[in-house]
Amino acid sequence: MEDRKEGTVRLNAYLASCGICSRREADKLIEEVRVMVDGRPAIPGLRVTGREEILVDGKKVGGRKESVIVAWYKPKGVTCTEKDPYAERTIRDAFHYPVRLTYAGRLDKDSEGLLLMTNDGGLIDAMMRGSAGHEKEYIVRVRGKIADADLVRLSKGIYLKELDTKTRPCTVERLGESTFRIVLTQGLNRQIRRMCQAVGHEVKTLKRVRVVNVVLGPMKPGEQRVVSGKERKDLYRAVGLNVR
Repeated sequence: MEDRKEGTVRLNAYLASCGICSRREADKLIEEVRVMVDGRPAIPGLRVTGREEILVDGKKVGGRKESVIVAWYKPKGVTCTEKDPYAERTIRDAFHYPVRLTYAGRLDKDSEGLLLMTNDGGLIDAMMRGSAGHEKEYIVRVRGKIADADLVRLSKGIYLKELDTKTRPCTVERLGESTFRIVLTQGLNRQIRRMCQAVGHEVKTLKRVRVVNVVLGPMKPGEQRVVSGKERKDLYRAVGLNVR
């Protein structure tokens, strides 16, 4: 079984992110014993933190050159902040990666699911721009049964007195007596919880399963994966940025 230590990535992915070559080409370099890690020949499947001395054909590999995007399953109980003396567990405590990444969009402490982590400031700005209307999809379970009429009210937009604003119309689909899917195109503070409260329901569980074109899929709480290839290109295009 592969050893997946926190804060490490496969060497082939690290070399690719440094702009040295593709992951497939990196595998070939490793097989040809052209990659050294801390004075020893690298082996297939090796995981690194990025703090090691890594040489390719005798030349030292520097820091990552390209932007990095990681899809992370934020567990419930983690606060979206890096420093907060009052938070029991912050992103810095729960998320680890060889280079510093920050979140593009938030999830409140009591919610779980997909959070995009990146070092691309342009992508963060594009994702946080509420007027852009980027889709975010959630699975919501409330306490007790929820009526069809309440789901219709949610889909048409709800006036939130405490924020003095009406939410945008959105897509709502029933999944069970107490469960529904909702797709938002804005990111008001604790929006879904406030919307449900406005129609007389308390949210029991809330999980984000998609951000634009990136989906959570089968990942479990705490797991992460690099967003790459077509998925990465489609994300940049969807938010109006040049592919990087």
